[in-house]
Amino acid sequence: MIRGDRIFGVCMIVLALGYILSASGIQTSFMSDPVGPRAFPYMVAGVVILTSVVMILRPDPDQEWPAGPMLGQLAIALAVLAGYAKAISPLGFLIPTAIAAGVLSWQIGGRPVRAAIAGIGLSVGLFVLFRVILGLGLRGLPSGMGF
Repeated sequence: MIRGDRIFGVCMIVLALGYILSASGIQTSFMSDPVGPRAFPYMVAGVVILTSVVMILRPDPDQEWPAGPMLGQLAIALAVLAGYAKAISPLGFLIPTAIAAGVLSWQIGGRPVRAAIAGIGLSVGLFVLFRVILGLGLRGLPSGMGF
């Protein structure tokens, strides 16, 4: 895993540098806040670069890769997240977030009813945080259904 950690660290640094390059193209308005819209992407990229350098310099000792059923669980989680990324634009924030959070909560080991409640709670809580508290223009439901 030592070698794998270092390769992953280098790949993440390259991705973070691409993220910085992409964020540098964000157009700013004359009425933007003093920090500007590039600050958050730059901070995220900075944290990724810092953690990647730590991973390169201090990799974990060799570990066994997951096998069998765990690889299946990881594939399901990846499929759920990819589906979430595709569904959030046409379906709004609330429905895809509730489904994705519920499925991932169930995978972690929750009971189906509790996982569904956790998914709905997380979806509504994040929507309130992003829309009401942070004031982001987030669409909650599909077009024509409300908020």
